[in-house]
Amino acid sequence: MENKTNEIILELLKEKSSLKQDVFYSTLSVFKELKDVVKEVVNDLKPKVAAIDKRLIINYKDKTEFEIELQVAGDVLIFQMHTNVFEFDISHQIWKTSYVKEQPSNSFCGVINIYNFLADSFKYNRSNDLGYLVARIFQNREHHYFVEGKRQLGFLYNDFSNALMNRAELKKIVESAVVYCLSFDLFTPPFEEVRVVSVGQTEQQNFLMSVKTGKRLGFRFQTDTDELD
Repeated sequence: MENKTNEIILELLKEKSSLKQDVFYSTLSVFKELKDVVKEVVNDLKPKVAAIDKRLIINYKDKTEFEIELQVAGDVLIFQMHTNVFEFDISHQIWKTSYVKEQPSNSFCGVINIYNFLADSFKYNRSNDLGYLVARIFQNREHHYFVEGKRQLGFLYNDFSNALMNRAELKKIVESAVVYCLSFDLFTPPFEEVRVVSVGQTEQQNFLMSVKTGKRLGFRFQTDTDELD
């Protein structure tokens, strides 16, 4: 019985754990290239933006091994690689593809998340402010990928069976994310949601820092039904 159990453990390590290591390092190599791509986008935009308005900030920041920050004027995009590898629920559309049906292990993916924040949230240390998930890039060990995301990000990059991640694809995804975030404007929250504040809030040294701000705080849109609440 003990030998049988050991065999099961070894088989699972071979089939799952080694596979997940392959996916992790595949995703990590893409994330490293993503850093170079974002730098390239910044270097390309900076002189052109300066010619339009010198007050507009275009900046890149390498925060950690797994997180980078891109500021484009009043928006900040955070690119964050998750260190774990994920499988999909059986109801996910990925299981309908012949690519995964023929080799189920192809479904294991690493994830790179793209979040959108207001630049002022970081500048003024407004820790209560909200960011929004704009897109998730899923990639497997063979560099096949697809993107779950808002608007063009959700339908331009969804051919998992055939799409292979490379520098050109990364650049298109980054630029699409920037376009979406710049088009995703800050709306004032409903009056009823901000009409009451506490004495403690008003007595704080930085009153405005305690008031939660987000691009779509308190709103739902009929014209963009997949927006976050």
